[in-house]
Amino acid sequence: MNIYFSCSITGGRSEEETYQVIVRQMLKSGHEVPTAHLSSPSVVEEEKVIDPVEVFTRDMNWLRECDAVVAEVSSPSHGVGYEVAYALSLQKPVLCCYKRGKKVSKIITGNTSPNLIVKEYTNDAEAIKVVDEFLNQLNGTQSEY
Repeated sequence: MNIYFSCSITGGRSEEETYQVIVRQMLKSGHEVPTAHLSSPSVVEEEKVIDPVEVFTRDMNWLRECDAVVAEVSSPSHGVGYEVAYALSLQKPVLCCYKRGKKVSKIITGNTSPNLIVKEYTNDAEAIKVVDEFLNQLNGTQSEY
């Protein structure tokens, strides 16, 4: 599947190692992840030199083309929130996962869209499990989430 991975860039990178673990697992599982570069430690510097219109156009195209979205929402981010809302407007399945104890917007946690799943995790192994379960459910290889 083509999976759009969304995570905070300018809003904070405290979960960067988890971003990397999630992206590595999705790639290892055979998924296409056009936004894999967002997990890289160098992305903050790389994104500084790209024109904002180019980023918007590129990312909206990737969202339209993806099969699903996996968003790590532990760090508040305007961009991630926008991407989640846009994906839901396109009727894309979206997983928002976050580290237990982090404060997540009630706009996310209170959203009752049937296309949105919100899950917390305690460590990287559990984050991988949450993402794998979500993607397996979409693939029809798991009966229940």
